[in-house]
Amino acid sequence: MRDSQYQTLPRPSQGMVHGYGPRLHLLSYPFAMSMLNRLSAPGTVQPEVNRLLSTMYDLLLGEVANTILQTKQVESETRMIAATEHGIYRGEQIDPDQRVVVVDVVRAGIIPAHRFYDGLHHVIHPHNLRQDHVVASRLTDAQDRVIGVTLDGSKIGGPIDDATVIFPDPMGATGSSIAGVISHYHSTLGGKARAMAAVHLIVTPEYIKRMQTEFPDLHIFAIRLDRGLSDEQTLGTIPGSHHDQECGLTKNQYIVPGAGGVGEVLNNAWI
Repeated sequence: MRDSQYQTLPRPSQGMVHGYGPRLHLLSYPFAMSMLNRLSAPGTVQPEVNRLLSTMYDLLLGEVANTILQTKQVESETRMIAATEHGIYRGEQIDPDQRVVVVDVVRAGIIPAHRFYDGLHHVIHPHNLRQDHVVASRLTDAQDRVIGVTLDGSKIGGPIDDATVIFPDPMGATGSSIAGVISHYHSTLGGKARAMAAVHLIVTPEYIKRMQTEFPDLHIFAIRLDRGLSDEQTLGTIPGSHHDQECGLTKNQYIVPGAGGVGEVLNNAWI
């Protein structure tokens, strides 16, 4: 007999209420927000930074997998089959035969991508799971504003047709790096991805606007939205309800309240 509760499993909510549309998932849960606040503090250094980052991306992996990965109906024996013929689970689970590609955007994305790649092996068959590596460098002008991105090198394992492609990278500030990497996948690789997702700790209104304009089908997951340079009236409104009045970047395009130079902190390399 089939238990009705297992046939269509529940999915995560959108998290924080906002007006940016259904493909933005703001997962501002107390546990995640507490860890992010600790990571962002001036006195938090290695190795605690790596541990906090790893735990947050393990949490994000569950949200991403539950939201965008394909599922299937299964019948599988449990250990109780030795005692009773009813020791069989019949219901929904993540389909292990789907193709998934995790993209490491060097350098801040190294640990997040590895946590996703490693964790997905629990539910995806190894021959369907791949990790790519892309070195993306931001181009800045004389005022240190980001004006573009260059791809200095990559190790990409093949086409992405019918695959779910995931870009875990901590900071979504201007979107230059991720936009450059996604554009590279769109323009140079064969096939069309089934779904794409960018997964961050923090995003800004500026980032959301750019990514939704350039890649309207992209799912964006983040623990926190930072719009700390918006005026008082805008800060009192639901996020996204006055998108054009929201601001989260300084003139040098650093996030406020932000977390500082996360790539630098993660690597103890202040360049």
